[in-house]
Amino acid sequence: FHSGEREEKCIIEDVPSDTLVIGNYKVQRWDIHKQDFLESAPGLGMFVTVTTPSAEVLLSKLYGPQGTFSFTSYLSGEHIICLQSNSTRFVAFAGSKLRIHLDIRVGEHFLDESVVQAKDKVNEVNFRLEHLIEQIHHISKEQNYEREREEKFRKTSEETNSNILWWAIVQTLILISIGVWQIKSLRDFFISKKLV
Repeated sequence: FHSGEREEKCIIEDVPSDTLVIGNYKVQRWDIHKQDFLESAPGLGMFVTVTTPSAEVLLSKLYGPQGTFSFTSYLSGEHIICLQSNSTRFVAFAGSKLRIHLDIRVGEHFLDESVVQAKDKVNEVNFRLEHLIEQIHHISKEQNYEREREEKFRKTSEETNSNILWWAIVQTLILISIGVWQIKSLRDFFISKKLV
């Protein structure tokens, strides 16, 4: 995505609890002379801020023009990940455009390459098996989180439907009572004018 030099951009990521989130980013600055983005942005860093669903700051750190940040969620819900350049130029002069490449991986577990390259195949198979079991636990955790969200959504929908039903009943009673009142008042009017 593109961003201004002093502009803050935020991404909302829905993350289950106890889940590792890893983000890789790279910043490129617009070069006026070449009319293209430079391969890197030397001297430019990024402030990365991560906020939990309860508005608590989980991570706030300054990184370089490219880097990796990671955090582990302890609450399930929408985590807000914000990126802003550390440009020291005044807002009026900070008109440079930035291109930010961002890759966010939720629940990522990396294989240790030194173990993978081990000569003992039994250890390698055992390590890969442990890695697969860890991924299965993560998928199970993700499914439980989705079930909780679906249950909460279903409860909200049922409450809304119940409220709509009662509102319809109240409207019907009001219409019937207004109709009865109009009939009675018209009847009384016609009787008082001796038209009936």
